[in-house]
Amino acid sequence: MKRPISILMYHQVDMPPPSGTPMRGMVVAPRSFARQMAMLKMLGFKGVSMRDLEPWLKGERDDPVVAITFDDGYLNNLQHALPILKRNGFTATCYAVSNALGGWNQWDAEKGIPRKALMDRAQLREWLAAGMDVGAHSRNHLDLLLQDDKTALDEIAGCKSELESALNVEVRHFCYPYGHFNETHRTMVEQAGYASATTVQRARVLASDNVYALPRVLVAQATNWAQFLAKITTGYEDRHR
Repeated sequence: MKRPISILMYHQVDMPPPSGTPMRGMVVAPRSFARQMAMLKMLGFKGVSMRDLEPWLKGERDDPVVAITFDDGYLNNLQHALPILKRNGFTATCYAVSNALGGWNQWDAEKGIPRKALMDRAQLREWLAAGMDVGAHSRNHLDLLLQDDKTALDEIAGCKSELESALNVEVRHFCYPYGHFNETHRTMVEQAGYASATTVQRARVLASDNVYALPRVLVAQATNWAQFLAKITTGYEDRHR
């Protein structure tokens, strides 16, 4: 890997809730997402899933690429993001919570974040059938730092086996819930058979980064076109390291 790689971090692609709603910034409007994907294509970047990013992470390819990830598995990713991704010839990874398929974001309830539907098995299969990728985001979206080692391992390895059983595909990539983890969790992820793990550390990926602690580039509701361009093409996001 000679050039830094941006792994874009999204959550929801939907009409943002009213001002003052907790975590409103994590909801990117479909129109904004469409413009961002069009900008990537115009700049000559290939938008790929974590599965498709593997040759770049291994140093086998070095042409311009941006990885696209969505945390939690929201249904609105299928409804609003998928058509835009397909239109641009891009792929993306959706990190799913295996014990919440077809449910909602219960882990956000105490924070006042609006209840939103998560994809069920059939909808995740539709996502996969369109050429997209499904990654693991733990069994129950627990903060791993607050769990004992046995529970943490169950959350990490159990999610992989449950998703693979539900979807009949290999699940190769993990995302730490809340971005919280330690060295023991990183080892667990590797030993569980994942090829990578992403965090919420804000930066572009460098060749020196550990593949089980990859930083990402945050794209929020308020990210304008100039900021998006800077995040992708300059060290704008790297200052958060």
